Amino acid sequence: MTEQPTIHEGVVARALEKKGVISDRCEINRQIKADNALLRELKATVKKLMQAVKNTVPAIAEALEKLCSSILIFSYQLRYIGVGKNRMGKRVDAVKPELERYASLVQQIKEKSKERRNLLAEKKETPFYLIPKLHDLTHRITELTEEIEELKTEKDFLLRSLDCADDAGISEVKKEIATLEGALQKLSEQEEKYSAELDEALKQYAELKEQGAGMDAAELMDARLAVREEKERSAVDRVKAAYGEKYDPMLMHDSKRDVANLLHEESDTRSVREFIRRKQQQQSQQKQNKKKNRDSWER
Repeated sequence: MTEQPTIHEGVVARALEKKGVISDRCEINRQIKADNALLRELKATVKKLMQAVKNTVPAIAEALEKLCSSILIFSYQLRYIGVGKNRMGKRVDAVKPELERYASLVQQIKEKSKERRNLLAEKKETPFYLIPKLHDLTHRITELTEEIEELKTEKDFLLRSLDCADDAGISEVKKEIATLEGALQKLSEQEEKYSAELDEALKQYAELKEQGAGMDAAELMDARLAVREEKERSAVDRVKAAYGEKYDPMLMHDSKRDVANLLHEESDTRSVREFIRRKQQQQSQQKQNKKKNRDSWER
């Protein structure tokens, strides 16, 4: 049975969203659910793809571009997770030391206030004629009073920096940080999952490239380019459906660059161009040789 969030947890989650912080209960859980559904779909697609692919140029081209679209989605997911982790991590890193300092200040104020009360009680019980002792007690009480005021001033400043009106607000900040730490843990688990699937897709891609190694490089590239736009558009549409209004076009742009780097597409394209150039040179040379032979025969 799924645990239901309490009313208080819901209020905290909505408050975090208002602050622009991705909350565990709201955004993270929603996105993880959508991501996992997409992940299952992609895993099934890759598995079927490797089982069914045939060793022909159209089949290899189709399979390679389908894998590219899956790799693009994995890359987007990993970038999205990275952005979320960075944003939440900065908040946690900034606030946790302040919470620790707050706890230390509260403890010091408590200890010094207790010591001051004890000294006041002792002073009250000390006979008036023990002047040196009364003097020492008065001096120490004055010191403690000043120290306590300084600690309280620092504590008030710290509360303001955490957007807390008073000490009661600290509990909400603690809940926020606990929520973010839980969300960071979930995101790290998702990151591991997607990284593993990306590695598997890259492995499958390398195997398919090996299968196509003996084929005509120019023909294979032409076949891939013929279906690439449609496969890429399909991948983008699937990401948009999973992320809704959270979809980031710039993140997708960067993800496409990541895929090009992962698959060494630039070097592959250069190799194909070089292959085509050499082939064209050979064909041109053959035509020239035929023409020379024909001219020589006619003479």
